[in-house]
Amino acid sequence: MSKKALITGITGQDGSHLADLLLKKGYEVNGIIRRASTFNTQRLEHIYQDPHTKNYIFRLHYGDLADANTIRKLIYKIDPDEIYNLAAQSHVRVSFDIPEYTANIVAMGTLRLLEAIKDYEEQTGHRVKFYQASSSEMYGSSPAPQNENTSFNPRSPYAYSKVFAFHCTKNYREAYNLFAANGILFNHEGPRRGETFVTRKITRGVARILAGLDKKIYLGNLDAKRDWGYAPEYVEAMWLMLQQPEPEDYVIGTGEAHSVKEFLELAFHYVGISNWQDYIEIDPRYYRPTEVDYLVADISKAKTKLGWQPKTKFEELVKIMIKHDLELQGLKEKAEQIKLS
Repeated sequence: MSKKALITGITGQDGSHLADLLLKKGYEVNGIIRRASTFNTQRLEHIYQDPHTKNYIFRLHYGDLADANTIRKLIYKIDPDEIYNLAAQSHVRVSFDIPEYTANIVAMGTLRLLEAIKDYEEQTGHRVKFYQASSSEMYGSSPAPQNENTSFNPRSPYAYSKVFAFHCTKNYREAYNLFAANGILFNHEGPRRGETFVTRKITRGVARILAGLDKKIYLGNLDAKRDWGYAPEYVEAMWLMLQQPEPEDYVIGTGEAHSVKEFLELAFHYVGISNWQDYIEIDPRYYRPTEVDYLVADISKAKTKLGWQPKTKFEELVKIMIKHDLELQGLKEKAEQIKLS
């Protein structure tokens, strides 16, 4: 019998990459999606299976982390071996505008899942392994580099909601013996990144400028430094955490920090534009009320215990993303000039 996985947030960047990975490993993959009047499954089109297909192993279910009853029913229905909680209102700047909703999904949504898993295990005796997507944003203003022992100093509604979810996961592990692990992932990007996130906003904006569709890219703080890695590699770390003998918490990143300005310069450089400042407009609405200046991961534990380390360097990540967005805008010749390693 193949293992069964349940993924919340499967329509997002990480959820779609994780689904790819687990299907390749022979899992039956179940994902929770929210009902919408328009299709929101674009990242899953390449693996979608019609539910009328015999023995189909990729299944989507309607649900929402705000709805505890539906979550509980789905866990009993699917009977999963592993649950990956990747669902969130994950845009940090937006979390200042909708803090209550952010906390309801990110914090309380995790609590609803853990409580449902606890009850399910008690009733069925079936062991479920749980992965919680924690975030480097939890560290906030704590000095870099940050590791598993660094104090949390959250600086946004998103971040303090993630801190709540982190401690919920840890407490259910200690109080009820759940196999519950936190993956504290630093920024991870790629072509499937949402278009409102700064890295994708930059690469998409550069491509649209070259295509003659836009004249400017509007951004906020260019000096913020982040540890940026490649998303497909990070979902492998998630999976590895649930394959360990005992559940623990792990920091995942590259160990390098680069500023938004560096990302900008590289993106424009790869398309042959040196005067990038002419195309950038600073818009105060994109500043956060409380900023996080410098995040960089210490991944010593992940290297030692999981045998995991990043493969894609910062410069290559920018190339991958700008090449993809050039192709999306029909600039095939320009994209072909960018050579990947």
